[in-house]
Amino acid sequence: MALGREIKRRLKAAIAPVFFLALALYFGWSATRGPHGLVEYQQRKVQLAQAQADLAKLQAEQMDWERRVAALGTGHLDTDLLNERAREMLNLSNPRDILVPYPEGERLY
Repeated sequence: MALGREIKRRLKAAIAPVFFLALALYFGWSATRGPHGLVEYQQRKVQLAQAQADLAKLQAEQMDWERRVAALGTGHLDTDLLNERAREMLNLSNPRDILVPYPEGERLY
């Protein structure tokens, strides 16, 4: 009888520390590996850096296209760009041009 009471007393005494230890482990795991934890934060930082690099690349491409479109405007006509577009549209080339063929799936425009 005394042994059963001693075991019951020790189990009751251990319930609170075990509960709070499990609670601390849960919050520790959640802080590092959870959906808003440190690991996810690092992955999102990498994704943000990649997205910013893509944005800079696309902005540079957009500026290039805006420059080319502005050069085709009525107020300012760039003859080199006009010549390039005419040759591309008519599928012609100058005999002095060096032609570099591209595979079918890798068109420039």
